[in-house]
Amino acid sequence: MRLSVIVPCRNEAAFIDAFVAGVLAQRLPAGTELELVIADGASDDGTRERLDALAAHEPRLRVVDNPERITPVALNRAIAASRGEVVVRMDVHTTYAPDYVAMCAQVLAETGAACVGGAWRPAGDGAIARAFRSRFGSGGAASRREAYSGPVDTVYLGAWRRDTLVALGGFDEALVRNQDDELALRITRGGGRVWQDARILSHYTPRENLGALWRQFFQYGYWKVAVIRKHRLPASPRHLVPFGFVATLALLALAAPWSALAAWGFAALGGVYALALLANGLLAAPRQALRVALATAAMQLGYGLGFGRGLFEMAVLRRGPRRGAAPGAAGPAEHRAAAAHPPHGVDRQTRCLSRPRCPSCRLPCPTSARPRSPRSWTRCARAG
Repeated sequence: MRLSVIVPCRNEAAFIDAFVAGVLAQRLPAGTELELVIADGASDDGTRERLDALAAHEPRLRVVDNPERITPVALNRAIAASRGEVVVRMDVHTTYAPDYVAMCAQVLAETGAACVGGAWRPAGDGAIARAFRSRFGSGGAASRREAYSGPVDTVYLGAWRRDTLVALGGFDEALVRNQDDELALRITRGGGRVWQDARILSHYTPRENLGALWRQFFQYGYWKVAVIRKHRLPASPRHLVPFGFVATLALLALAAPWSALAAWGFAALGGVYALALLANGLLAAPRQALRVALATAAMQLGYGLGFGRGLFEMAVLRRGPRRGAAPGAAGPAEHRAAAAHPPHGVDRQTRCLSRPRCPSCRLPCPTSARPRSPRSWTRCARAG
């Protein structure tokens, strides 16, 4: 059996050596082969040079290009270049149990689920990690319940059988964020199961400061609207509550200069929320209560404002989601530059910047190096 680990990567020179070594040292059952496919997003800090140097001496490591520099493109290119029957996604800024990859494959076999993964566990005991773990901060999401095993809406990172990804057409490259949630949604709407297992252990490194945390959750809220719009689904209460709270506060604040009732309502609602934040902080970490409260507010208010902006742009103005809502996204000028100057190892006949679907495997056509397998990729490349 062959297992493929796929990884999106950009500007990780300080961490990439240790990450690659850790993945290749994963404990596997006898007779199991592992390959590591990393999609590099045009790194300019020496990451690509380090990866090429490592790949020159390690046949299990393969490197592909992601000149568009967004996660779903990286994942699809890595899937296209991989050859394993089971595909496991990993990220650089996460630490993994030594049997993480093997456990993903085992749980897939045991449960028959279409996608499996572990809980979204934050590393460390800092204020942001404590806010992540708190039930008030997570909104009760099952994916944050570290001891839970069972069906969920989505999992952290994820693992799939290759034929599942092929049948689904891979990740939606129009979604800068929430592409994993959207793939899980397609699985469940098609009758498959997404399964979380407490034995699949990893620890995610949270954002370092409140500003970065705010931007992260703002983007989650914004792109959640794109997922809801694509599938024409009603938003769940867990997604609507942050937006409803932010919208109510904003309306009361706007009306406060002309209405004493609105002013009192704004003060009361804001005061109750501040007390709830502080109480949650005291329960989560008494010595860090204020920072936990601020981190929780950054997650909830950032998500609510992002959702509101997405709703206004996509539902009211009828615009499509904007890649510019996420930093580092490639714009039209970068796409033209990629077309004029093919990335490392690409010849012009295998470029496919319009990214049509392969008629055989239904994954988006890769625009990186000439694909090695399956043969359907060659047909897709020529069609592009």
